Amino acid sequence: MGHVAIGTPDPETAFRHEALSLTTATTPHSMSSGPGSQYPKRLIYLTKCAPSLHFSKALIQGTKPMSDSKPNVLLISTDHWPAHLLNIAGFNGISTPTLDELSRCGTRFTNTFSECPVCIPARRTLQTGLTPRSHGDRMYREKLEMPDVPTMAQCFRDGGYQAQAVGKLHIFPQRNRIGFDDVILDEEGRSMYGVTDDYEIFLGDNGHPGAQFAHGMSNNDYVHRPWHLDEKLHPTNWATEQMSRVIKRRDPTRPGFWFCSYRHPHPPLVPLRDYLDMYRNREIAPPVHGSWSKDLDALPYALQAGVSRGRKYTEAEVLDIQRAFFALCTHIDHQIRALLGVLREEGILDNTIICFTSDHGDMLGNHDMWAKRTLFNPSVKVPMILVGPRGSDRVQGGAQDDRLVGWADIMPTLLDLCGLDIPDTVEGLSMVGDRKRAYFYSEVADDDHASRMVTDGEFKLIYYPVGNYTMLFDLKNDPDEMENLAGQERHQEVQSGLEARLMGELYGGDESWVAEGKLVGVSAKPFVRAGDRTLSAQRGSHWPPAPTVDIPQIEWNPTANN
Repeated sequence: MGHVAIGTPDPETAFRHEALSLTTATTPHSMSSGPGSQYPKRLIYLTKCAPSLHFSKALIQGTKPMSDSKPNVLLISTDHWPAHLLNIAGFNGISTPTLDELSRCGTRFTNTFSECPVCIPARRTLQTGLTPRSHGDRMYREKLEMPDVPTMAQCFRDGGYQAQAVGKLHIFPQRNRIGFDDVILDEEGRSMYGVTDDYEIFLGDNGHPGAQFAHGMSNNDYVHRPWHLDEKLHPTNWATEQMSRVIKRRDPTRPGFWFCSYRHPHPPLVPLRDYLDMYRNREIAPPVHGSWSKDLDALPYALQAGVSRGRKYTEAEVLDIQRAFFALCTHIDHQIRALLGVLREEGILDNTIICFTSDHGDMLGNHDMWAKRTLFNPSVKVPMILVGPRGSDRVQGGAQDDRLVGWADIMPTLLDLCGLDIPDTVEGLSMVGDRKRAYFYSEVADDDHASRMVTDGEFKLIYYPVGNYTMLFDLKNDPDEMENLAGQERHQEVQSGLEARLMGELYGGDESWVAEGKLVGVSAKPFVRAGDRTLSAQRGSHWPPAPTVDIPQIEWNPTANN
């Protein structure tokens, strides 16, 4: 199509001149004119009023297609990956070559904490930019629907992006797309809510209906064995392949926001045999045990529950568990290489922002504890690696940033880097902005297992209301949290300052733990662990599909007290 002639225009030509002027003035950022819209109102109006007017690249002079002017985003999340489990972070017992190299290409944020180190609350924070106080869950409320606020995916779509997710969302209802164009779902077999997820369907299509848990391992225990099906059927490989296809099938005229959410290294511990063999003869450092963890009876109720759960394994079993866990991590690391290869061969790697992180960590036997739901570093600190587009002056390459960040910061950071508006509802801060927080607050539970934490990056205070028990750690000199400094006169000023910060954050009934400006908590009581007939949320055969039933997802701390 040739350019519109310049001269004394007739009415039709004048209309075309106006259309050309309006279209040329449209910037990439204005491609969203409202919720769910991908095109400016002016262009929609002109298309409806002038169907004979053909818009071409030649006609829209100087305006790049949006896919060229906005970066793509690949957000990669895992489940249960502690911050320290990176070779580049100094942990030599694990192999993470891909994540190490991404750290050299971007910035690794070394003080990243989970606002609530529990799966569902953390994921609500990720998708909304809200803290647990605002989104309503610091426990694990399986059937709590998402808050009515703009989600990260919706903000990207409103900004003209295509938005797709693969893997674990862990929201309710399970097929809620929370703003994504599409979600290819892996819910780890939570069929009790009435949904058969896409990974289950994939196994059925490949001749293994309902067989993902035929290995017999539990979703929240640390008994382990090699994966029982073909490698290509492993959920880590499945997620990688599905995300690769999403990227290959993208709309080339729009940038992409892609969320790849791996379910592992969260149990069940079922690594591929090849990866387990990589660690078979590798020397593994044993977990650490703080002096404060020795006397179980002296600990508060919540810590008694955590420590008693972890003391059932022998030293040899603990090391084997770690090998299985590390094998799952290295498998994910290698699969990320395949995703990067797809980006490269599609010609979009240089214009893609990459962010790697995890919802929370795992205690992995440290201080005789396992899993999450505690506020010690292996549970509450998570990896955060951010890589900008090639040549970006906002994300430094090969850098470490020790500012205090959390999962509420991911949404504003990615929107900021893409030049998109950050909703007023978002409570997090952009990790590439100038604003930095003075302290970070984290919380778990609102029952007798409740604990609260505040840190300024140098010291960390953990408070247990049942028993009115306080812990204070010098993170600079004691990152493994071996010595509890609470109550020591030389640290009284630091402790008082952090206690004041913590008391200022209490809400939802927590205020009753304070009297006359001091933490008083509630009376102590002992925890007596009982047997767990659910085997930590054991799954069974899913063929025929399991029925919809009203059972709790997991019973964390079965107790003889009840």
